[in-house]
Amino acid sequence: MTERIIELNGIEPVVFAGVKNQNLDFIKQHFPKIKIIYRGNKLKILGEADILDVLEQKIELILQHIHKYDKLDKETIEQILLTNLNEYRDFVTNDDVIVHGVSGRLIKPQTPNQHKIVLSERKNDMIFLVGPAGTGKTFVSIALAVRALKNKEVRRIILTRPAVEAGENLGFLPGDLKEKLDPYLQPLYDALRTMIPNERLEGYFEKGIIQIAPLAFMRGRTLDNAFVILDEAQNTTHNQMKMFLTRMGKNAKFIITGDPGQIDLPRKQVSGLKEALGILKSLKGIDIIHLTEKDVIRHRLVKKIIDAYKSLD
Repeated sequence: MTERIIELNGIEPVVFAGVKNQNLDFIKQHFPKIKIIYRGNKLKILGEADILDVLEQKIELILQHIHKYDKLDKETIEQILLTNLNEYRDFVTNDDVIVHGVSGRLIKPQTPNQHKIVLSERKNDMIFLVGPAGTGKTFVSIALAVRALKNKEVRRIILTRPAVEAGENLGFLPGDLKEKLDPYLQPLYDALRTMIPNERLEGYFEKGIIQIAPLAFMRGRTLDNAFVILDEAQNTTHNQMKMFLTRMGKNAKFIITGDPGQIDLPRKQVSGLKEALGILKSLKGIDIIHLTEKDVIRHRLVKKIIDAYKSLD
């Protein structure tokens, strides 16, 4: 058995260990074969050398986080413990701000996989983002689109999603066309309003610089000089997905997001997203990024809910 001492200089014990040692207990749960003793400003760890190597590096990342933010929570610890060391180091050493939002809010990746999206967008013209709710697929995509517009890399942003619950036939809903569509498109509006002041955003809508429309409205169009995001793509059919992907014009970026675990299509209907992931996975210029419950940045219960439903699959 090997013993090592890690000094925690300049760190408040309660910040590292947590209230009633909750943080420390959480670390111990993830390394049950390691004996961990925390006294004063020293952390003693005992166990097999190869496991100690991993734990020591993980603790170093935790200490870096505390020095940088002067705080530590269970979600951060879990992210560090469950993420590949190199991926997490790359994430923490690249403080990428995607765009400055409303009131100076800094919009940047919150997890290593979200950081992968930012890196991939620089290299690929088409990206598929696959993962459960709350992983930031749509939000990060829209932030990248807003950045591209601000940097004059594209002339317009086009956001679309299938209105599956109404079968793309919205006639039975009350109101004019906009009022019929808004319930389906509201998440896209919400994301945009955190990044662009309302008056400017309305101007973009009026001039067609930013367009939000149901997927059916994409038919027949060629989308040049545009950053295009297809949201909720798990609810597309074969024909809809093929139609959308072939709208890609010159100087265009396409991001397709979806959660294969939340398909609202009729049972016998094949998801266009699932089919596309299989057909296109080997094509150069197309990247597929899988996000998981580790990337959920909503309420901590969302992760637990996702895990609970996994047991039914």
